[in-house]
Amino acid sequence: MPPIREYGGWNKRETDALDQEEPRRKYVFICEGSKTEVHYFRALVDRRNELGIHPLVGLCLWEKTEADEGLSNPQALVRFAQREKESNTLLFDSRHDRMIIVFDLDVYSRVGEGRGGGEGKAAEFDKVKESADANDILAVTNPSFELFLLLHADGAYDEFVRPNAKEILENRKCGKQRFVQRLFTSAYKMNPKRNPCVGMLAKEVDTAIREERHLNQSLDGALDELTCNIGRIIENVREDRFYT
Repeated sequence: MPPIREYGGWNKRETDALDQEEPRRKYVFICEGSKTEVHYFRALVDRRNELGIHPLVGLCLWEKTEADEGLSNPQALVRFAQREKESNTLLFDSRHDRMIIVFDLDVYSRVGEGRGGGEGKAAEFDKVKESADANDILAVTNPSFELFLLLHADGAYDEFVRPNAKEILENRKCGKQRFVQRLFTSAYKMNPKRNPCVGMLAKEVDTAIREERHLNQSLDGALDELTCNIGRIIENVREDRFYT
């Protein structure tokens, strides 16, 4: 088995895109996590028609396999994405396609119990941004992906996030779970690390897009604030705004 597999059905494309009026292209998600994020983005790919994705635009998930399945460090994830693009096993065309690299920022966060490093953490994150290819899209959450999942209900920001903003950002351990995971489990009655039904939330992605606008959506300040830009990226993919 190769170190990665593609979910989305885009394993064929025209060989000469220049002869087409509008070149085929695809947006490829590659995720730090191998369970929660995979369940969500698989469901998102399945709902591409409901999202209004243009017929000539592909939406895919590249899933890590074998020894690479547990790979999670953002810097290593960026290198992995570059390696797989260059291998072209799954027909990635750097002229047209865009890679969306999804990862949590809690490893770099300077807020919360036992965390520190100040400028050192910021420098590490800067290296990740600098090492990414120019056309790569960094999809980030601070502290973690569960923050994005929390936003999939009307009024979720006011009900779940705003009253717990400090605790979410610190994301201390609550028993075996971090605070934001425990908050999500309580709010949605499912454990995001174990329940594949987390993918069902993708049907409410438009709600999450709206609710996310209450958070910082920029990479600037992302290490110091509750941050999530996944909804905005999905919205931009739908409008094909990344394509130049």
